[in-house]
Amino acid sequence: MPTKQELLTHPIQHIDIKQHNVVPLVDAMQHMAYSSRDLARAASIYERMLADKECGVILCLAGSLISAGLKQIFIDMIRNNMVDAVVSTGANIVDQDFFEALGFQHWIAEDLFKQGTEDATLRELMIDRIYDTLIDEEELRICDETTEKIANSLDPRPHSSREFIKAMGAYLEQEGKTPAKGGVDSMVYAAYEKDVPIFVPAFSDCSAGFGLVAHQHARQGKAKVSIDSAKDFYELTQLKIANPTTGLLMIGGGVPKNFAQDIVVAADVLGEEAPMHKYAIQITVADVRDGALSSSTLKEASSWGKVDTTFEQMVYSEATLALPLIAGYAYHKKAHAARGERRWARLLEPVTA
Repeated sequence: MPTKQELLTHPIQHIDIKQHNVVPLVDAMQHMAYSSRDLARAASIYERMLADKECGVILCLAGSLISAGLKQIFIDMIRNNMVDAVVSTGANIVDQDFFEALGFQHWIAEDLFKQGTEDATLRELMIDRIYDTLIDEEELRICDETTEKIANSLDPRPHSSREFIKAMGAYLEQEGKTPAKGGVDSMVYAAYEKDVPIFVPAFSDCSAGFGLVAHQHARQGKAKVSIDSAKDFYELTQLKIANPTTGLLMIGGGVPKNFAQDIVVAADVLGEEAPMHKYAIQITVADVRDGALSSSTLKEASSWGKVDTTFEQMVYSEATLALPLIAGYAYHKKAHAARGERRWARLLEPVTA
């Protein structure tokens, strides 16, 4: 049986779009067919989205993306004003991004199956598998414990996930786990510095959930921290009301996709006239025939009054292939050059004070 050290040898390396000018490649793809042409159109829509000075950009993340090597793209998008808010699954933000910010890594399982290593063996070694990527369970437990520590430090009341994630960024700064102090950069810290709100609608479905369970268990009968998902929804809806022109860049589907699309309807429920999302891109491999939300088309969302169909594009591709091209295209076209910082998180502070 291989040792843990033998299996955790080659770390995932995050692709850096700053180092690869893909503009000529993507421009050439617009003269092709099928997914290539769709991808080129999506890249041009994202470029237009960023050039629209009225548009607020919401990035939606579903699927195992940070562990797959896309973290640096999201960090660069935040730091270069290419995104104004993030809606994500918990695993991406806590188990993967914050986990790496604490000093841990994800590992390539390149020879795992050739060696005949079974998942039961991995379990014995306390190694968790994410498809062809590995993570050390003992290190993940430290991440769980850290989220419990953060929960213990907060006022014992309901918090939005955005508030909790802001506290995670503050923790990284307090502990010196920042790029300036020799630490690893992260989405959580970049968003903390840039006042980019991160929402995780199903926040307990990740490492933070274990930390919160431990926190609440230790405080039976006492006031405790909890996560208010309705507050999340209300806060994101307030951003839509404050910035009516919006665009969505959705990686995967699921809860983040629906959560971000629904704020148009929520604004209407509150008696506010908020136009449909003007721009929308979704990268997905979900098939419409499975009947799931992840595979529902953006044109279908228009029937609900959520997404305008003038600038929308579905890209049927796996995210690690499509996102570096779409984000890299907009970055090297300097579509973000004239965009100022919106610092949307500051708009929400008076509400949560």
